[in-house]
Amino acid sequence: MKNYLNTLKHFVIWLAVPLEEVDNKKVLAYIDFLLERNLKPKTINCHLDSIRGFYQYLRSEEELAIPNPVKRGYALKLSRPLPRHLREEEVKELFSVIECRRDRCMFLLMLRCGLRVEEVSNLTLGAIDPRRRRIYVYNGKGLKDRVVYISNDAYDALVRYLRIRPCCRAKKLFLVQKGSRRGKPLAVRSIQKRMEHYARKAGLKVSCHHLRHTMATQLLNADAKLVTIQDLLGHTRIKTTERYCKVSNLKVQRDYFRAMEVVMQRWGEESVFT
Repeated sequence: MKNYLNTLKHFVIWLAVPLEEVDNKKVLAYIDFLLERNLKPKTINCHLDSIRGFYQYLRSEEELAIPNPVKRGYALKLSRPLPRHLREEEVKELFSVIECRRDRCMFLLMLRCGLRVEEVSNLTLGAIDPRRRRIYVYNGKGLKDRVVYISNDAYDALVRYLRIRPCCRAKKLFLVQKGSRRGKPLAVRSIQKRMEHYARKAGLKVSCHHLRHTMATQLLNADAKLVTIQDLLGHTRIKTTERYCKVSNLKVQRDYFRAMEVVMQRWGEESVFT
């Protein structure tokens, strides 16, 4: 809310005309002004979203018959960096410094099940089906439900954590272990801080979301189908999952040499190079 009001304040201060007289040319001029201040496209788009939302409010709530000067096409295009994943040796280095059973379980579920940090924070005891080795993810991103599966090492880490988990009324799986909030559900930011702590300890640049990217890349390198990975990650569009193909060099390498062997066999002894 503070950010929303702050961006509106900057826009109003910049304006030299009343709000009801703002047209699309003024908005385009404001975009140029923000670009001259070297603001990033993502930040400028946040400004535009705030202004657009404010004019929508004036029309729907205040019933002012004024057009919305911020058109949908005004948003600046954002670069989409390729998903960054950890190499096998980096995964080993990271988990070598994680001794806490709770933290090891949390991060293994991200690595092996592709869970987002919010999904780990919201995970309940009732969502785990140990007999079938599955986890029910309720209200994931986009309020979608899905089922993910638990690998052997993640299952072992889960069992070891449950043995020391405090017995309390809390339904959430991961709880605070120390301090005045002991026994309370672990918040998203607390999980992220734990990852930051272990990243510094291991000397790596890694976030919680990198574990999810690593899981997708490893599955693709192991020849899992894209639609399978899409389902496990909860992606709405297959195009989102296809981005991992650009970083999955091992699969491309194997496919190349496998295909090249077939090509060379067809040449046989009549190859022009022999």
